[in-house]
Amino acid sequence: MGYVIGTDEAGYGPNLGPLVISASVWRVPDDPWDCDLYAALAAAVSAKESRGAAAAKRLVVADSKALYKPAAGIASLERGVLTLLAALGHALDDWSDCWQALAPDCTNCRDAAPWYAGYALRLPLAADPAELPALSALLLAACADSGVSLAALRSRTVFPPEFNAGIAAQGGKGAVLSHATIGLVAELLSALPEEPVLVICDKHGGRNFYGALLQEHFAEHLVENHGDGRRQSVYRFGPPRRRVEFRFRCQAEEFLPVAAASMASKYLRELAMRAFNDFWIARVPALRPTAGYPGDARRFMRGIAAAQAALGLDDRLLWRER
Repeated sequence: MGYVIGTDEAGYGPNLGPLVISASVWRVPDDPWDCDLYAALAAAVSAKESRGAAAAKRLVVADSKALYKPAAGIASLERGVLTLLAALGHALDDWSDCWQALAPDCTNCRDAAPWYAGYALRLPLAADPAELPALSALLLAACADSGVSLAALRSRTVFPPEFNAGIAAQGGKGAVLSHATIGLVAELLSALPEEPVLVICDKHGGRNFYGALLQEHFAEHLVENHGDGRRQSVYRFGPPRRRVEFRFRCQAEEFLPVAAASMASKYLRELAMRAFNDFWIARVPALRPTAGYPGDARRFMRGIAAAQAALGLDDRLLWRER
């Protein structure tokens, strides 16, 4: 037996809102190196959306970019994330419940910003709550039949002040992403039994070399390089009973654990941006909401400038430098 961990991010490119990194952890009955979770859970899970009545009988776990587009709405993405959390025993009623389930350690940093502190929003936003119990039960039944189990779904959020401090200390936003991702995996690994683990990460920007970063986070082991490349970079460490392999891959969302992490990251970031936009639009009613990406983020900052000055809020609380 062993574990497969998948990681992915949302919010790497914007100037506003948090960077969110998530990891999904799955226990598998066989060798984790060769486990296909889409095949193992085919009775309940699909990588593609269905239409009509068939949609209610299948959980879609896929790259968040395929599931969420602003014009189509958030329902498909939300349905998947809330079902995964329900399978872990989390019953969510509101915005803060979701943060507590996915990122319980971020409360102090999050609530330092007034748009998050005390924010309330009922969930789900768009998914049909009547579908969630049946989908969760379907997933759990498929897990039981296949010997697979979802062990954890966890996120780490990097808000603008920490993001900017990380750039100054680590030399660039790619390093911020890599350190946050590997740190989250290290935290999850420390809670797992002594069994083999495969970690699949979507590549971090254009980075192909991760050995030195892994060695920094796992200093007690000798990190072995098994190939750096444009398509995939592979590293291994640890004793035979607890062999850990990291694979940094292009298009890693084709693997179910990475797709689940992608969905969690995007959903939590969308919840963060909902709170951010609601706060400022309440003070500047004609303001259009933003997703925080360059160009539009500057338009938004110009729009809130007077209200921001009246509130005495420094740009460093809002603006990510890169």
